[in-house]
Amino acid sequence: MFMPRALKVKRPVQAPGHGLNKKSKTDQEDCDQINLQASTQKDEAWEDLKTQTDKGEHLTETAKCESAAQSSSDDAEEEEPVKSFKKSQRWPEPGEPVCVMCGRYGEYICDATDNDVCSLECKANHLLQMGIKPGHDAFNVKDKNTDGRTSQPHHVAVNLGTSEAGYSYREDPFISGLTDEQVERIRLELGIKTEGKDVRRPIVEFEHCGFPSLLSGNLKKAGYEAPTPVQMQMVPVGLTGRDVIASADTGSGKTIAFLLPVVVRALEEAAHGVCSPLGLILTPTRELAIQIERQAKELVMGIPNMRTALLVGGMPLPPQLHRLKSSIKIVIATPGRLIEILKQKAFKLDKVKILVVDEVDTMLKMGFQQQVLEVLEHVTEEHQTLLASATIPAGTEDLAARLVHDPVRIAIGEKNQPCANVRQILLWVEEPSKKKKLFEILNDNKLFLPPVVVFVDCKLGADLLCEAVAKVTGLTTVAIHSDKNQRERNRILKGLLDGDFEVVISTGVLGRGLDLVNVRLVVNFDMPNTMDEYVHQVGRAGRLGHRGTAITFLNNNNKRLFLEVVNRVKPTGSILPPQLLNSPYLFEQQKRESQKNKMQHDDTLVTKNNLLDIIKKHDRRKK
Repeated sequence: MFMPRALKVKRPVQAPGHGLNKKSKTDQEDCDQINLQASTQKDEAWEDLKTQTDKGEHLTETAKCESAAQSSSDDAEEEEPVKSFKKSQRWPEPGEPVCVMCGRYGEYICDATDNDVCSLECKANHLLQMGIKPGHDAFNVKDKNTDGRTSQPHHVAVNLGTSEAGYSYREDPFISGLTDEQVERIRLELGIKTEGKDVRRPIVEFEHCGFPSLLSGNLKKAGYEAPTPVQMQMVPVGLTGRDVIASADTGSGKTIAFLLPVVVRALEEAAHGVCSPLGLILTPTRELAIQIERQAKELVMGIPNMRTALLVGGMPLPPQLHRLKSSIKIVIATPGRLIEILKQKAFKLDKVKILVVDEVDTMLKMGFQQQVLEVLEHVTEEHQTLLASATIPAGTEDLAARLVHDPVRIAIGEKNQPCANVRQILLWVEEPSKKKKLFEILNDNKLFLPPVVVFVDCKLGADLLCEAVAKVTGLTTVAIHSDKNQRERNRILKGLLDGDFEVVISTGVLGRGLDLVNVRLVVNFDMPNTMDEYVHQVGRAGRLGHRGTAITFLNNNNKRLFLEVVNRVKPTGSILPPQLLNSPYLFEQQKRESQKNKMQHDDTLVTKNNLLDIIKKHDRRKK
């Protein structure tokens, strides 16, 4: 039930009423009481003031307990009991794992939730907090028992693990019974476009995948009742082992679409040693990695021997190294920290069966590209690769194609376009008037829907704007950027999700992948440097099918993007400011684009029939 961090096998204290056969009920109660007093002796100084007679009685009873324990097991002297109560556990040293409930030393790993706990007491409280009824097996142990109630749940868990491991995807009879015309109609209505050979048919419900009962139950508990379009197509393709390049709107459910194949692939076989994971997920930001690991834990909760590890910078390294000693099956990591651990030879990637690169357009840009390629050198060639993002430019897609073999390309909706659920408002605002305009929006009862995320382009700007907003509006405001330590960033993100902050001023750290489900209004105080970043930041306001609003400030400082703004935003029906539409910079860019297209159109093949016409057309001599 617990996975001890020490190499030595741990033995839990027997629960009351489950004593050894050789002792009476009275002796067992006395023995448990003495053991509890002995374990808390260092924390309670008044125990030392007991009378000498009492001490003698205690020593006698302790000797009885030790004798009984030795008769029940030959290696009892080498074992140390699992701590029953949190007050028996010490406080952690710097870099050691921390209990999720009380903050003491996280000596054990709860096998039901994969979190660190310090004692049986904190484990029971943790299970109750997660909505899991611990029952009798909350204090279960893998040790010899005389009570049938404690051994029975253990065997059930083993059987469940066997059934989970035997899963393989088979197309549901309902899906197989559809005609090709019906399948194409489903794809057309949902905006699903595919390229590749032998592409699997999309599912309509998660039940069509035939997932094992535990995994299927976890999906429902996590709130995934029906698949989104990207999940309908990507899940069956991923489950069959094909490489995938997927592009879908922000907030469309891409994370679960690649997590399900990863979890199923990890279920297929046991972990290859302590330091050899089967699944690897790479992300560009720490916050996104934390979110993906949380969703992965929701899917594997209660499945035996399914553990995840989070390897990100900004957090202490020792707890992450501790985690890797627990037969990890799935690793979620940022490239920098992963390479740091690989150089220490703390674990290997030679057994990885499935690799995911999330936000692939960012991961293959300069800065991340070399790190990703360095990680891939440690992964064997025979692995499945899933690449996903809301925006995959043509240049990036060409580079991504080198990482996959015979891939299936999946695109949902219009490629590289802003999310359809977000109402886009573009305002022409000169630089000196930006703060005033932001204050007007925050004071507008119709527009202001807290929490509001305001994106800026620099860290100093985030801090200064945060102070100004708090001073002028009186709203609960906080700034988040990469200069803040990871603990502070986690606190701010949790506060944003819990509704503790009314306004969050952010650089790009919140711009990609994060499910800010309670955010309905996003303000781009500074226009992003690229339209791809614009698409991602705007998408924070329309997660999981909810409608939202994105307001963007625009002026001549962003003239380089005028043509792209018109081409991407105008088709959505959004009203563009007249200053933009009448800008000479826009006219110049449109003229260049027209000439470029004309040259490409005129670049025709020279034949005998059109040779003279081409010469006359390009003859610039005056007549």
